[in-house]
Amino acid sequence: MYEEFDEIRPYHDEELPGVYEELIADPAFRQVSMVAFPDLPFEALAARMRACRTKLEFQKSFGYALMKKIIQDSADGVTLERSVPADKAQAYTYISNHRDIILDSGFLSMLLVDEGVDTVEIAIGDNLLIYPWIKKLVRINKSFIVQRGLSMRQMLESSARMSRYMHYTITEKKQSIWIAQREGRAKDSDDRTQESVLKMLTIGGEGHPVDRLMQMNLTPLSISYEYDPCDYLKAWEFQLKRDCPDYRKTNADDLKNMQTGLLGYKGRVHFHISPCINDQLAALDRSLSRQELFTKVSALIDREIHRGYRLYPGNYVAADWLEGDHRFAAHYTEEEKQKFTAYVEQQLARIELPGKDEDFLRTKILQMYANPLKNQLRAMDKG
Repeated sequence: MYEEFDEIRPYHDEELPGVYEELIADPAFRQVSMVAFPDLPFEALAARMRACRTKLEFQKSFGYALMKKIIQDSADGVTLERSVPADKAQAYTYISNHRDIILDSGFLSMLLVDEGVDTVEIAIGDNLLIYPWIKKLVRINKSFIVQRGLSMRQMLESSARMSRYMHYTITEKKQSIWIAQREGRAKDSDDRTQESVLKMLTIGGEGHPVDRLMQMNLTPLSISYEYDPCDYLKAWEFQLKRDCPDYRKTNADDLKNMQTGLLGYKGRVHFHISPCINDQLAALDRSLSRQELFTKVSALIDREIHRGYRLYPGNYVAADWLEGDHRFAAHYTEEEKQKFTAYVEQQLARIELPGKDEDFLRTKILQMYANPLKNQLRAMDKG
């Protein structure tokens, strides 16, 4: 019955030994492993892999240690806060804003392990799976594949299968999921839930669209990075798209974003988990048209995500810098202002472009830091 998911699902635990051997024999995987774990001889790493009988054991043995090392090398701590205590017997769909291609879900799983809660299955776009070893590795790491670049008919079929898989994962496997609120990252940090994501979720399940959404136990998650290492790459992309409307990112661009996000300085990082929104969904007017319904649910999720941001001095400095005033001066010191100003200029200097438009690029970087503050203020005003 569940064979239809074989192409996109994570590996079953009994499949792991064979996949381990394929990875161990792959020279590209060996090379990357030696960079990720420089103090661990490859033969010892292979032996440790073979000892992991489940995906969770693999995550705890490798992913957890890697996340801790990334925090030690390039962040000033990663923290988790919940509005209500975790119900360990319940599976949730954590739907979040998206800042980093790898670390958003990686840090979340690490934080859940620290809480004594099971890790999440992760929705990941196949555009990032540019080498066979990456696809194998992410499926060991509890990822399921979001297929992209399909024809309209194939996309509809793929969305339906993914929706059925996610409903099966939450309701039958009792396994929590992480999914971004939109396809790709919001380059300007103006985080909005794409209604297409919600529509996809309502293909699976049973009953009214509200019932189908409630079956997924949607739980908004807010992710806040003090510094986004990829901010200058996003600004670079904004100018390229402005000047060359046909510009499309390449695999090499995706790899550079992944590497920069992993290794670049992030400052403080905070995750805030809001309560499951089922009570709010249950209160919706079921006579609304589907379009009105999805618009309301998107706004509901956005409000929870925006309220949950943790704001840093740079967010306030950026907003004042853009507006040319001192409205938020109480939220930062002169030293913090100078530090953030120097950071922005440093990131600007890293951008190499013909016809480099510094004013445009600076504005784009500042918007990335000001938008979370602006959105949180609007969300708080709406009560």
